[in-house]
Order: sequence, then structure tokens, then C-alpha cells
Amino acid sequence: MKKTVAVDEAVGMVLPHDITEIVKDKFKGRAFTKGHIIRAEDVEHLKRLGKEHIYVLKLGPEEIHENEAAQLLADVLAGPGTTLSAEPVEGKIAIHAACDGLLKVNEEALYRFNLLGEVMCSTLQTNTPVKKGETIAATRLIPLISQRNIVEQATVIAQQTTPVLEVKELRKARAGLVITGNEVFSGRIEDRFEKVLREKLTALGSEVICVTFAPDDIDTISEAISASIEKGADLIVTSGGMSVDPDDVTRMGIAKAGATDCYYGTPVLPGAMFLSGHIGDIPVLGLPACGMFHKITVFDLVLPRILTGESIGREEFARMGHGGLCRNCKQCQYPVCNFGK
Repeated sequence: MKKTVAVDEAVGMVLPHDITEIVKDKFKGRAFTKGHIIRAEDVEHLKRLGKEHIYVLKLGPEEIHENEAAQLLADVLAGPGTTLSAEPVEGKIAIHAACDGLLKVNEEALYRFNLLGEVMCSTLQTNTPVKKGETIAATRLIPLISQRNIVEQATVIAQQTTPVLEVKELRKARAGLVITGNEVFSGRIEDRFEKVLREKLTALGSEVICVTFAPDDIDTISEAISASIEKGADLIVTSGGMSVDPDDVTRMGIAKAGATDCYYGTPVLPGAMFLSGHIGDIPVLGLPACGMFHKITVFDLVLPRILTGESIGREEFARMGHGGLCRNCKQCQYPVCNFGK
């Protein structure tokens, strides 16, 4: 049951919910918290917030308050690699990453959860790289009180399949780089790929254990890949030689080294001529020359997923077309942008 009392008559009563205050460009937060006993000096403050009346609540057995609902919802939405805010704030609970990693969202379950209407959960996009402590989602009951059975339906949906929200920690790969191209191998131009790739791998917690330069020769490229694996590499990244010129033979070198399940070509720009495959259980990634020019490419979308143990094939590539066009912003904000989302 819910009834209202004029604020002037509410001194001594207990607030049943948080009351938010917003000061443009300065503050948004709780002015009064749930459970606060209203004092005479609070009356004018409440009126400034537009509160001429307050609720007096008496919940029936079939009803649920927003704070209890938020806790129940957050508990079932949050999967491995996540953590919750300490308490509901303004009826909402935030869900945070418990580690650096890759956010995975069960989009279909999230859709069915939000379809109920009186509950909500908003998230970052699936496959977004996140840092420990970063907010990845938030959930709440939309009205102040609701029927308990709606929250129960929401919890069933969230528990039916894989976790709705999960942060997968990235494995620490030992990468072997094979940098191809006659122009680099002969010394006619200075290599710039190694620095780029080393920085990207290091930023994700992996290390480069060997770097080999190879001419545009199928056998030499194949031997360089095999030698990297013999040195202990559990991830191979090749650079260059992925285009359509007669000298671009890196793909054939990868194949000769024993690669299987190779998928060449993506609907992502930059990075259309990218390759993903395996030699045994070792991932092999072939990066075209765009990776040297553009700060962010398809490589940045695929690498974290590879480091969580995913296999990226034709279906995964095909889904990347939606959101796969980089805006090439003058000041790159990735991953805080639409690329790959």
C-alpha cells in the first residue's frame, strides 16, 4: 500500500527511498537516503527538490521494494569476473569488473530480461575490453515498488543459460612475431611493425618471446613460424604480405607451416585482409599492412577474444561487419567508441 503525506506534515517520518538532487554541471547524487528521519530543517530542502509530498509505504506480502529487488537482480545477473557495488544507490546497483579482461554479455537473455518492463539492466557492449573496477552494467527495479513475481520471473531468465554478464580474464600469451616483406628483410626500409605489435601485446599482459624477419618467400615464412613455435611461442602473429600482389605470400607460408581452420578476409575496416587460423592449438593471426598505419584495426578486436580462448572463424568475422567501420577519429578514444560494437 502506498499513500502520500504533505512534506510540511512529514517531520518525524522515515523516507522509504533515496531522494536525488541534481545541480547542473556540478552534482548528481543522494540528498536524502532511504531510512532518513525527516527533520523540520529538511522541509525547505525537500521542497526545493520538488517534493511537496512523500510516500508512506506499507508493503504487502506480494510486493517488493526497489532496494531489495535491485539486490536480487544484481545477484543473478553478475557472473564470473564481476563484483557488485556495496549497496543500492537511488535504487540501483552497479556491477563492476573484478579483473582486467573482456566483457561478455548474453544478449538474448538480457533482451528477455528487459522485455519484462518493470526491471532493467543496461550494460556496456559485449566484447568490450574492461579494466578492474570499471562499471560494466547497472540494474534496478523501475518503479519504487512492484509485484514480487515480476522480479522472480527476471531471476529465472537470468539463470536459465550462461551468465548474463561475465568478464573473462585474458591469458598471458608468449607471442612469436614473424614480420614479412622483402623491403624490411633487405633493410631498404625500417621495420615499424615490431614496436606496434609489442606494445599491443604487452598492454594486454602478454609478452613477445621472439621476432623473426622473413622475405616474401613461402618456405622461409613457414620455417620462421615453425621455429617460433619450437622456441615456446603459444601465439603467432605475422605482419605484412596479406594483400593481392604477387609477392604477398604470407598466407601460403602460414598454410605450409601447418595451419588449419584458416579464415581470410573480414568485413572490418581497417583490417579487411586479416587472417585467423590455428597450428594445432596455437592461434595464428595474419595482420595486413594497415596495422602499421592505423592505431586501431580488426587486430585489436580479435586479439582479446583469442586470449580468452575463443576461436574466430567465418561466423564470428561476419558478425563484425555491424560496427566494423572505424571513424578514424583525429583523437582515438577506443574502446570508448562504436568500433567493433
